[in-house]
Amino acid sequence: MDDSQGKKVKSFEDLTAWKAARDIRKYAYIIANKLPISEKTNLVSQIKRAAGSITANIAEGYGRYHYQENI
Repeated sequence: MDDSQGKKVKSFEDLTAWKAARDIRKYAYIIANKLPISEKTNLVSQIKRAAGSITANIAEGYGRYHYQENI
């Protein structure tokens, strides 16, 4: 499989979308840590879980379509 720049993709970590999602996750953590104290109880946890699920969903989708699943 090739990515948008014609490079071979050996794992989900080579995907441009996964790299962008990782950057989004980093920024989301920075923003979440700058929220006021009153918001830190629930909102910070929710932001961090949502940001982490982006990369997890891309990785899951990458590994999803194998020969055994199509039988």
